[in-house]
Amino acid sequence: METKLQIAVLISAGAEWRSVLPLFPQAEIQTSPFSTWFAATIAGQPAIFLHGGWGKIAAAASTQYVIDRWQPRLLVNLGTCGGFAGEIERGEIFLAERTLVYDIIEKMSDPHLAIARYSTDLDLSWLGADLPLPVRRGLLVSADRDLLVEDIAQLKALYGAVAGDWESGAIAWVAERNHIPCLILRGVSDLVSEESGEAYGDYGLFAQRTSEIMPRLVASLPDWLKKLPQV
Repeated sequence: METKLQIAVLISAGAEWRSVLPLFPQAEIQTSPFSTWFAATIAGQPAIFLHGGWGKIAAAASTQYVIDRWQPRLLVNLGTCGGFAGEIERGEIFLAERTLVYDIIEKMSDPHLAIARYSTDLDLSWLGADLPLPVRRGLLVSADRDLLVEDIAQLKALYGAVAGDWESGAIAWVAERNHIPCLILRGVSDLVSEESGEAYGDYGLFAQRTSEIMPRLVASLPDWLKKLPQV
């Protein structure tokens, strides 16, 4: 069994992972069933960073893999999300207090119960009030697709959502069932309105914004880790 770690950091999208690697030039890159990972030291404590892959399947599987192999005290997911135009600003950092997987279509019974089954409330009481970064706290919705312009109005009306991604719902759900504290921080890389998405058809824009967001999130990690209760 591997040494128990303080913190495991899951990075989902390829652009997010590529933005993190240059921040650790001395890291020894190793392989996993999902992609690559490396060990690091954060605030004097051992940590690992793992590229889990995009989408709910890879997110759920890599989360369980990390928990089984390293048994971290804290699981962290750093990444990006799409924001709803007019509801949140580009570049804002979103702290997920609750996650919800919305691309579940249940036709045989109550669809609301199906959505509730894959919703997770994250216990962030250990953070206190004084946070390392200005953040927007709230619900982060997830689906195995980019935000569809035709979904924006319904997501706002049904859930009060202001941002969405692909993986956070799966990561939080698996962490909760393993009784592992989970911290999800996502920077708003692009905005989607009920008419269009500014990064749709422009991967270069997404990659550029991601390269600006990820170093901010990684630089804040020591202060988030200091919030963990001592054992």
